[in-house]
Amino acid sequence: MNKPVELKLDIVPVWINGKAVLPAGRMGEVYNPATGQITKRVPYCNEAVIDQAVQAAAAAYPEWRDASILRRARVMQKFLQLMQAQQKDIARLITEEHGKTLPDAMGSVQRGIEVIEFACGIPQLLKGEYSENVGTAVDTHTLRQPVGVCVGITPFNFPAMVPLWMFPMAIACGNSFVLKPSEKVPSASIRMAQLLQEAGLPDGVFNVVHGDKVAVDALLHHPLVNAVSFVGSTPIAKYIYETCASNSKRVQALGGAKNHAVVLPDADLEFAADALIGAAYGSAGERCMAISAVVAVGDAADPLLALLQRKASAIKIGPGDRDGVEMGPLISAQHRDKVAAFIAQGKKEGAKLVLDGSTPPLQEGYFLGATLFDHVKPEMEIYKNEIFGPVLVVLRAATLEAAIAIVNANPYGNGTAIFTESGGAARRFENEVQVGMVGINVPIPVPVAFYSFGGWKNSLFGDLHVHGMEGVKFYTRTKAVTTRWPHQDTPAPGLHMPTLG
Repeated sequence: MNKPVELKLDIVPVWINGKAVLPAGRMGEVYNPATGQITKRVPYCNEAVIDQAVQAAAAAYPEWRDASILRRARVMQKFLQLMQAQQKDIARLITEEHGKTLPDAMGSVQRGIEVIEFACGIPQLLKGEYSENVGTAVDTHTLRQPVGVCVGITPFNFPAMVPLWMFPMAIACGNSFVLKPSEKVPSASIRMAQLLQEAGLPDGVFNVVHGDKVAVDALLHHPLVNAVSFVGSTPIAKYIYETCASNSKRVQALGGAKNHAVVLPDADLEFAADALIGAAYGSAGERCMAISAVVAVGDAADPLLALLQRKASAIKIGPGDRDGVEMGPLISAQHRDKVAAFIAQGKKEGAKLVLDGSTPPLQEGYFLGATLFDHVKPEMEIYKNEIFGPVLVVLRAATLEAAIAIVNANPYGNGTAIFTESGGAARRFENEVQVGMVGINVPIPVPVAFYSFGGWKNSLFGDLHVHGMEGVKFYTRTKAVTTRWPHQDTPAPGLHMPTLG
């Protein structure tokens, strides 16, 4: 009888001080979700390896902080060129490890590249303010200076885009950076580290570590870490926010979502249905900006449901690297089973099951079909929870006012959309809805790179969003300088509080 052949799997290294390193210790496994097969292994960093990465970042920081802003901008410009040239290769890595379709992965990398484009303008973005003669012969100006060693902790669903929301801005502002990507999708981050080195970034300014809670906690508690950016679930976002605050670290922690789309009777329902199908089922619903709840207003409900059912039934499901496939697998067997359990819960709660995707459409991999529920109530678990899968729930409301009330009562406030041809209704919606990002006939209102991304309520812990000018503010500290150049006959200040007369 033949002995089974042991497959030699690639090990994804960490990246510390400009070198690929394979630390000893615990290892994790990376899967191809379309096949369920283990394709790679990844080291789970302990406190010693995390310290090594942070120490490298701290050692590289002073020289990079003092580099001219033009030098930083030129590194970003070269990195931009390299990312554009390597976009498809990075997208293939994402499809292999996450499962999303290749066109979807290409689009996500493109949205990350746009943040690099914004970071290339850092000489303009770091301009301070200047006021002459705030007092007699006294001037005041402000400086924006980097904060030091910054950390990014990013989720599995966007292996390139979300890290690119963070480190280009941090590095362009003069900081050094340690990235901890999801251990489920580690390869894209290492490839970007190599490209940054090729672009001329000094060793140690950008580092990549892998791991689980041990690695995360070591970063959160490390005394040389000054700022932490996070994207993930709300419970973990809250934990990271509280831990960083207790350790006097600057923090932005983006949490979960339950994004609503309100559809009014005057909307172009065919257009709205097409938009909602892509927003709900694209990337198998594994997007923090996915539309997972529709509020159908008045007479829009029945015809909209018919369109959604027909279009969702026609979605082509399969491996993400196969031509014509529109929806790939979920990230893991555990997550697939969790989503299937929510579908079963929705049936028990009495929601009307319009389309049941709980039976895996393929034998291999971690697939589910598209699921659609109607007549969902706010107290149901399928509404209250962020399912993060290909499940769309529809609630019904009599009026726009009632629809806005449903959105505002939800504890999440990440993104929302309205479909209407009424400017007055849209204006009322954008003013009254308590959500950080709003789309008017735009189903996934992810802002372009020169505007900030972030939600309200339980979708954000911290004061500043990512990228855009809020990203610049997060990765810099403001210093105000007041200057007087006295002549010899100018009297010295006395013991009283100085005033600028």
